[in-house]
Amino acid sequence: MSKRVGPGSTHRVWRLGADIDTDVLAPGHAMKFGIDRIAAYCLESVRPEFASAVRGGDVIVAGPNFGIGSSREQAAAVLVKLGVSAVIAPSYSGLYFRNAINLGLLLLTCAGVDALKEGDRIRIDIPGPPGPGCARPAPLGGSSRDGEATSTQGPAVIAPDGTRLACEPVPAFLMDMVRAGGLMNQLRQRAGKEPLDV
Repeated sequence: MSKRVGPGSTHRVWRLGADIDTDVLAPGHAMKFGIDRIAAYCLESVRPEFASAVRGGDVIVAGPNFGIGSSREQAAAVLVKLGVSAVIAPSYSGLYFRNAINLGLLLLTCAGVDALKEGDRIRIDIPGPPGPGCARPAPLGGSSRDGEATSTQGPAVIAPDGTRLACEPVPAFLMDMVRAGGLMNQLRQRAGKEPLDV
């Protein structure tokens, strides 16, 4: 997982609406370029300032159906390139979800995103093995105040007022892939090679 997500780290929220498609994330007119240049056009039609103003560790909080449209991998790669730590939304395109995980971008499915506002500073709690970039496990299942435990383990978003917004569990093998920085880095890790720089 990105080192930017972990205990004690906070993340600035960029709010987007529903149905953000892959052409908005990686516009067709830029597809002839490399990922560095494509990233400069990310979200230009809905948030023209995004590519120049986003900072490493920021998160996107969006409405349902994030990543609909084509299967272009660049739509996830631009967010990784720009340093986005995670996307939090109620639902995703299946192809986008898989592409993002393959590239090491954390996607959290969370029904309670309406509680989060533009510019909020949030924390992300990810159950998992202790270590760099991994939050300690915390039991949860629904929204609670001030970290009250509920029954099911899963990731959570902690709003500025301390409310825990439960996210759907992410299978361990996918979290392992995100923690490694994506599928290629996971395979390189298994082969004893240095990770690729994004």
